[in-house]
Amino acid sequence: MRIGLLGGSFNPAHEAHREASLFALRRLGLDRVWWLVTPGNPLKDNAELPELAKRIAQAEAVAQSPFIEVTGIEATLGTRFAFDTVTRLRACYPSVRFLFLMGADILAEFHRWKRWRELSALVPFAVIDRAGWTSRALASPAAQSLSASRLPEFDAMILAAKEPPVWTFLHGLKLAQSSTAIRKAVSSRREG
Repeated sequence: MRIGLLGGSFNPAHEAHREASLFALRRLGLDRVWWLVTPGNPLKDNAELPELAKRIAQAEAVAQSPFIEVTGIEATLGTRFAFDTVTRLRACYPSVRFLFLMGADILAEFHRWKRWRELSALVPFAVIDRAGWTSRALASPAAQSLSASRLPEFDAMILAAKEPPVWTFLHGLKLAQSSTAIRKAVSSRREG
């Protein structure tokens, strides 16, 4: 079983999350994608973050695929950081090959994550291009540091079989939609 892990606040979940997940399923030969709806992002202010159950329910309404499973497993595991979550998941599901999925915007800030080097040595990861982020992502400290571990995109289907550190950058899907932009638009309508 090959499972892609897409973590985030999903505040709110949107069509780009779904499209990126379906894209990753096809391009990486995954069996499933799990959306890891976090109780709270350690790099963000979570003061106005809607409750976890509400975000999970909204994400389930968006996912609409038998190949995407929405989960709040980080709350169950008691983890807040991706390294800890992946470590625990690998212990709980030793026969599963996990891949970590992220957008190009996340790769651009990956070097700010707690234990990002250890995470990249623990699990293969795939970066899905996003409009306006390609250059910043590929020039980021993490991408530069891990450049020798980058798998050519044409070999993406074998990423799950490779031993980390290994990653690939997937082009072809440049969705611009973001949760931040959606929240700003909703806030503007309320104020207007």
